[in-house]
Amino acid sequence: MLQCALKLCELLEICKFPVSPLRKQSQEKNLLLRLHVVRPGAMATQGSSSIDIVGRLSAALLREREVRPRAALIAQAVMELFPSSAAAVYAIEDAEDPKWTSIAVLGEIHLDQQVIPIDFGTLGAVAECPQPVVYSGSSLNREDYAHLHSRRTVQSLAYVPFLMDGNLIGALEIVSFETAISEEELSLVDFVEASGTAIAAALEYERERNSQLSSISRLAQLYDLEKVFNSTPEMDDLLPIVARKFREVLDVQAVNLWLVGGDGELILLNRDGKDPTIEVGAVQRSGEGIASEVSDSGEPLVLSVAQDDRLKRRNAATEDGAVYSLMAAPIVAQEKLVGVAEVINKLGGTAFDEDDVFLLTSVVQTAASALHNATLLQAERKVEILETLVTVSKEITSTLNMDGVLHTVVNGTKAVVPYDRAAVALEQRGKLQVKAVSGLDAIRLGDAEVQKLREVLEWATVSNDEIHIKQHGDEIDADREETKAKFAEHFQRTDMRAFYAVPLLDDAGRIGILSFESGDPDFLTEAHLEMIRVLAAQVTVALRNAELYKEVPFIGVIEPLMQRKKRFLAMEKRRRALFVTATAAAAIFLTFCPIPMRLAGDASVAPQNISQIQPEFDGVVRSVAVHEGDAVKKGTVLAELEDWEYRSDLAAAEAKYKSALAEMNRALAANDGTEAGMQRLQADFWSSEIDRAHERLEKTRLRSPIDGLIDTPHVETFAGRRLEKGDVFAEVINTSAAMVDVAIDQEEVRFLKPGQDAAVKLESFPTKTFRGTVAIVSPKSTSNGDDRVFFARVSVPNPSGEIRPGMQGRGKIWTGWHPAGYVLLRRPLAWIWSKLWSWFGW
Repeated sequence: MLQCALKLCELLEICKFPVSPLRKQSQEKNLLLRLHVVRPGAMATQGSSSIDIVGRLSAALLREREVRPRAALIAQAVMELFPSSAAAVYAIEDAEDPKWTSIAVLGEIHLDQQVIPIDFGTLGAVAECPQPVVYSGSSLNREDYAHLHSRRTVQSLAYVPFLMDGNLIGALEIVSFETAISEEELSLVDFVEASGTAIAAALEYERERNSQLSSISRLAQLYDLEKVFNSTPEMDDLLPIVARKFREVLDVQAVNLWLVGGDGELILLNRDGKDPTIEVGAVQRSGEGIASEVSDSGEPLVLSVAQDDRLKRRNAATEDGAVYSLMAAPIVAQEKLVGVAEVINKLGGTAFDEDDVFLLTSVVQTAASALHNATLLQAERKVEILETLVTVSKEITSTLNMDGVLHTVVNGTKAVVPYDRAAVALEQRGKLQVKAVSGLDAIRLGDAEVQKLREVLEWATVSNDEIHIKQHGDEIDADREETKAKFAEHFQRTDMRAFYAVPLLDDAGRIGILSFESGDPDFLTEAHLEMIRVLAAQVTVALRNAELYKEVPFIGVIEPLMQRKKRFLAMEKRRRALFVTATAAAAIFLTFCPIPMRLAGDASVAPQNISQIQPEFDGVVRSVAVHEGDAVKKGTVLAELEDWEYRSDLAAAEAKYKSALAEMNRALAANDGTEAGMQRLQADFWSSEIDRAHERLEKTRLRSPIDGLIDTPHVETFAGRRLEKGDVFAEVINTSAAMVDVAIDQEEVRFLKPGQDAAVKLESFPTKTFRGTVAIVSPKSTSNGDDRVFFARVSVPNPSGEIRPGMQGRGKIWTGWHPAGYVLLRRPLAWIWSKLWSWFGW
């Protein structure tokens, strides 16, 4: 029997070699059929049965290479040796973190947990002293073997440890239900050493197999990463993919991708996961952080101790989500640094080790070439954009034809800017007019779509800054709710998802605005934006030159007159006579027929009676009760200052007042008139102090002095802010009467007089006309683009408060009845007269 066991050990040692893919013969039922059950009555002699079982077990174990099938065979052999029993086989798979792992259970028992603590119950006793042991069922408490569950009474509980080179690798648990197991019977289990060797060999085999499978899986992952990275040439699309794949492969909290910028600094361009210690877009120069340290050294870096000074500096600004373990590796392609990959916190809670660093450097190598190629593609795109910009610049600067310039701008940049619609609108005589739209040869008068576009562009001209509005899904990237509502309607109507507008400005003022729209919210890159800004400057110069050309004396008058003279002389006599008659009739109408003359101009509602809310002493704003645009009444509490100090003064004054009264009453009761008089004076003094304390306490409540509207933006943000005496907390506008400023050209200011009737049409109320009278004509002109204007201040009743400061529209002022020619032709006649005077007058 001993020779057979030794032979089995030798065979098991030889069997440690890789095998074909896992066979499906490891099911418990098939395994048990391989080990023949001893026929009833065959255990007449325990020794012969044991030898027979060992021989059959040895042959069966050789046919199986995995742990669980071998454990099932061992458990079945035990049940043959000990009828009416059950068996469980345990293994310790990890010596560094020992636990009992159930790998086979046969018989009328079951386990709720497959993994059991090493020191639990009777198994813990085996771990502490790895020797065969038999427990009588009557001597054990149920808690000692609580890991086992059986409906039958346990007579004996026996354990046989599996040892390999003196180390505990597992144990055999035998549960007897009918007869007790003696130590002599337990010693007859002759295959224990062979079984331990079999279990150890199977564990080693599975470790090698799992290691090989892990290596194959890692190679497959790297191959998949390389395919995905190299199939994505666009940098904006590649960076999120690289960060996400790195995070999936490494199983970490976050991955930061730093790329080298134009000045050699590192820029954090993308992140996947959560890292509150640094913001995306952060820049690091040499010696300023962990990423720059890796960039300077060119070697991977591992920080596995949270007390590292570099991690402490990194975590200084945050407590939630701190970095406790970090590794970083340089991204190098063709011996050039592309960037740095920074990996934050393993999800398992452990620190990074050398295997993690090796995996990181492997995945970084797969991404390096893809990132390098994406960088080259970006550089090529910039060159293409610059070439297109040069071409367009030549075209728009080589002509003084304004229509040609505009047509080139909206159509010539299509090759490099992926927009769906471009438009240019110019300011002419105070109005914004759409002059060119991509894809349209001419702008049709009354086109509804062009009119809607003009409204959006007119809104964009409120500011002289660039405007970039994008919609992702249902979210619109804008600060103000009014902007979100406006572009939600615009995007829904046009199917666009992005709007970008840049003003056309020079030293002389604003000429107009250039806009681009697209169905892709991210259609503009930084290179596109740089090109558009340069293009806008060149367009401004070209348009200004075209305007100056038009102002050359008689350049726009003589040529049309000559052409009309030729057409007139080419007419038939009858048509010529009809034309002369119509001209004479028109001259009579213009000379003798009076019509009402109205002066029109842009109108804006000016604020009237603005009251500033100011604290009378220093203090901290405790709460704010209003928001911008709220209607308030006189005396309404707008905010409250911290008043604990004044409440304390009030309480102290009241206490001293009551004390003085009590002392006075006590003196009166004692007929001490002198003392009573003195206390009466004290009571009067503290009574006045109470009134003063009440007054100071009341002044901590900032109230509105008038009825009106809150005009201060974001007034609610003043909560918690300290105000000095005299600081303006908020402004309240009285809207009971509105003053509307109508801008009238300086050429027509001579017609303006106070008391004239006026009508105002505001954009906020397109169907309503507000009427009033001219109260004041401004004595000083104001610049309005290239023109000078005077303001006619029209007083308009506003009992409902619907007219609010800042509203815009058009106003007309009635100046009386004048000949039609004077009303219709006064402007060109005045211009001709001024030109003639400038040439010949003295």
